[in-house]
This record gives sequence, C-alpha cells and structure tokens, in this order.
Amino acid sequence: MKDFAGKTAFVTGGASGIGLGIAKALLADGANVVIADIRQDHLDAAVAEMDGGDRVLAIQLDVTDRAAYKAAADKVETTIGKLHVLINTAGVAVVGPTELATHADFDWLLGVNLHGVINGVQTFVPRMIELGQGDHVCNTASMAAFIGSPIPGIYNTTKFAVRGLSESLRWSLMEHNISVSMLCPGLVKSYIYASDDIRPDALKGAMKPVDSETVKRLESLHEFGMEPDEIACRTLEAIKAHWFYIFSHRDHKEELRGIFNEIIDAYVDYPQDAGYEQRVGFEKFRQERAMELRRKWNELG
Repeated sequence: MKDFAGKTAFVTGGASGIGLGIAKALLADGANVVIADIRQDHLDAAVAEMDGGDRVLAIQLDVTDRAAYKAAADKVETTIGKLHVLINTAGVAVVGPTELATHADFDWLLGVNLHGVINGVQTFVPRMIELGQGDHVCNTASMAAFIGSPIPGIYNTTKFAVRGLSESLRWSLMEHNISVSMLCPGLVKSYIYASDDIRPDALKGAMKPVDSETVKRLESLHEFGMEPDEIACRTLEAIKAHWFYIFSHRDHKEELRGIFNEIIDAYVDYPQDAGYEQRVGFEKFRQERAMELRRKWNELG
C-alpha cells in the first residue's frame, strides 16, 4: 500500500498511545480513520485532538467481544465505507512473575492481546478479500515477541502468538493482494503500565492488590519511551515500503543477534535416524515453496 489517501482505516486501541499516534498519522496522510477503544472518555479526547470532522469515527469497543466487533464493522461500512486498512493495536499488560499468575491473568491478556487481534482479522479480512482492492493488515506485537523475560511472562506469551499469527497471515493473504506487517516497538511513552484500571471485574479473579510502587517505577520508566507519533511515522513509512517486520526502536538489534545466534548454536549434528531422508525431501519441497513466496513478496515491494 503506497498511499492512504481516500482509504478507510480501523485502529484498535486508537484513543491513546501507539494507536492514537497511528490514527493521527493516517488522518494526516489522507485516510478516513475509525478509532476503536474501550474507554469512552479517551475516545472523546482523541476525537477532539484529531479534529478530523467527518473523516474520523469513534467506536467504543471491547476487542474481546466478537458480536460487538461485527456490529462495529457494520457501522464502519454504513457510516464511512468499506475498510482498506486494519491496525490491531489494543493491548494490556500484567506485571509480576509468571509462576504467580492466575488463570484470570492469562484469560485477560490472551483475550485482549491475542484474541483481540484474531477477532479483528476474523471480522474484517473476509470483507477486505471480498473488496479486492489491495489492502493492508498491521498487527502490533512487541519486542516481547522475540525477547522473553521473567516478569512480563503472560505478555510474552500473547506477543509470541501474535508474531506467529502475523507470519502466517503474511503468506496466506498474498494471493488476495493483502499485505501484512508486524510492528514490534520497544519502550513507548504510554499508559500500558496502568492496564489494571480497565480490567473487567469478571477477570479480576484472585488478582493481587496493585503494587503502587511498581506502577510508579514503570510510570517513570515509560517517560523515557519513544513518542507514539514518532512510532506512527516510522510505521506508515514501513507499510508504504512493503516491510513485514517493523522495528521502530534501534535499541535491541544486538540483543536479537545474540538470541538468534544462540538458537542456531543449539542445533546438534545428531546421527541420521531411519526417517531422515524422507523428511529432508519433504522439507526441501517446503523450503523451496517458502523461498518462492519470499521472492514474490519482494517483487511486490
């Protein structure tokens, strides 16, 4: 997608943080923008800040609610028109050791961070395929999709899953002329550290009291995060350049190199087992197919 002018974009988590940054950038680039967020007060403030007139539509949406998602999609089509760009950005976080997490913790983060993306894809992609105008899907993962840590373990789990979903969509949607990208930001100036403020009562379960000191430390850390508007600028540039991986931060390059080297070094030259030759034949066929898909992807860029 080389140009957003006249296109309609749907941005989840669009009332703050990266979502709002991308929504403003899309508006400035000529797109009609739908911002979806669970918080009505944030939506009202975002609409006032964007000042886009009838080119901006705000929809209060819980991305875990599939029926509400369908209703939102129907409203977009009747109010603004068919969708061309889907930006899945909504996300929440739980802070604490993974081994101390509750089922409610997992259910909440998986519901928003993973199933929220799935619901967006399931709701809009079939409509985009039917429209057939060469559209785009951008899923916000995180550097947490590559770098595991002991404290944000559930967050890691959801973001690794978004990475897998995005990798698969990248190839499966090529035949429909729909491109896919995956945004992997590092530290952002946002309020994700205060996610517990919007945690549904039904998913609080046996959650521990919020550690106010930890929240304060995270708040001070996020003050040094990259501005959402800068991330948004880099994201739109990457989409136009037909990049799949969007690494907005330069902070983690050498750390990733070390992780990938560790993975390669973990391979052991074991003796060949009985089924080795047959498996290698299949893998060769699969790898050739993957190389062909990559070649086509590069040609589209």
